[in-house]
Amino acid sequence: MLMEVYPGGKNNEPANAPQLPEGTVKKLIIGAVIALVLMIGWTTFYTVEEQEEAAILTFGKYSGTQDSAGLHFKLPYPIQQVVIYPAKLTQRLHIGYREQNGTIVPVEEEALMITGDENLVSADAVVEWRVADLHKFLYNIDDPELFLRNMASASIRSVMGATNLDFAITEGKTVIQTEVKQRLDEMQLQYNTGIQIVNLMFQDIEPPEGTVQQAFREVTNAREEKNTKINQAQKYVNDLLPRTRGEAQAVLEKAEAEKHSRIVNAQGDVAKFNAVYNEYVKNPDITSSRLILETLEKILPGAKVIITDGGSETVNYLPLNELMRSNASKSSAGGTTTPAPTPVPAPTPVPQEPATEGGDAR
Repeated sequence: MLMEVYPGGKNNEPANAPQLPEGTVKKLIIGAVIALVLMIGWTTFYTVEEQEEAAILTFGKYSGTQDSAGLHFKLPYPIQQVVIYPAKLTQRLHIGYREQNGTIVPVEEEALMITGDENLVSADAVVEWRVADLHKFLYNIDDPELFLRNMASASIRSVMGATNLDFAITEGKTVIQTEVKQRLDEMQLQYNTGIQIVNLMFQDIEPPEGTVQQAFREVTNAREEKNTKINQAQKYVNDLLPRTRGEAQAVLEKAEAEKHSRIVNAQGDVAKFNAVYNEYVKNPDITSSRLILETLEKILPGAKVIITDGGSETVNYLPLNELMRSNASKSSAGGTTTPAPTPVPAPTPVPQEPATEGGDAR
């Protein structure tokens, strides 16, 4: 079968290609150059925020980390690329529950676990973490959040599996937290995840909902009340014991002072007695007379003193008491003026009664 081809165009003239306006090609080249320059400039500079770090990739291979905030330069794409991640930001991971729009939604498959004494317990925890090594974080694990969630759940179940329920829901919460965090730290080092566990806190450790939970709550309340009573008793002891010890120490010190005082007084009396005895040895008659007179002055302070030798019929009377009182009154009346000496009267003879049978009268 033969086909006939007819030339197109007006008046059977061949059609020509459309002509571009003059200068269009030049404009296209200039536009392409400008677009290339803009693309190079856009991919050459990048910004790192305060809580971010940037991993620099050269031809797809890790070549360094930029951890200082600000505007930085790199080679244009596709020579270098930058992966920016909030590595300095502390993030939170919930185990056993989720927060959705301010509402807490329990996740039973994560919270329920078996204790060492084969009881069920529900444990909710929060893991606080941050990136310690961005290179390991990006290249050693695929899904960091899922990986960390699985590790945290495994660590909690491992520790709970070696702990009794009674200890876990009472005073063992802090101990369990410490052991779980240690296991998480060991696993991070083992797998080189580049993740740093900042903290791990249990929100609740309690039996599952129902009658068992109520019974354990009553047991927990009773133990808390017991601890409160013990603390109150200890406070009373701490308040009373030091005061009692202080009073006992005061009594001991007072007794010691009394003992020392009596010893000193006794030593003084001994010294005084020895001094008198030494004088007595030298002259027994004078010393004994003086002691008798001093004793009489003490036991008879208001009596008149008569000095006599007893060798005549009259007793010579010397009024020493009147003389002393007279001199004392003159001294007090005259102030600082020295009183004139008072003449001592002659001894007045006192008639002596005749002696009676049986001795002399005095």
